[in-house]
Amino acid sequence: MIHADLSERVDGWREQLWTRRLTPDRFEITCLPFFTYGICHRDIVTIDDRHLVSAVVEKSAHRTLRAALVREHPHRDRFHELLHGEVATSGLAHEWLRGTYLSVDLPPGADPDPLVKVLTGLEETGALFWEIDS
Repeated sequence: MIHADLSERVDGWREQLWTRRLTPDRFEITCLPFFTYGICHRDIVTIDDRHLVSAVVEKSAHRTLRAALVREHPHRDRFHELLHGEVATSGLAHEWLRGTYLSVDLPPGADPDPLVKVLTGLEETGALFWEIDS
């Protein structure tokens, strides 16, 4: 396990990243980052002496679709269930954090359009924010 330094957003904030060690200082990302931009599933990274990501040395061509449900939205729980069903139907690997944040792996060749259609509709209601990172 390593960490990504996110202190440029919030002082002292880090994201824990699950990895597979390839060499003493090279790691393959095995999780789906929620908050770390520019790092996706299966990317290869190096770390510094504090076990913080220092560089992405090989991109995997995976992308990460992220969604954040608005916690105060009156239909948040219903929209969570809707999204959960859509992602499960898609067969794409995904992770939830606190029932509010969703991270979906988009491997090379994956078509995110069905999810994007649902997300766009929910975004228009003010229920969530979403993005795709590579």
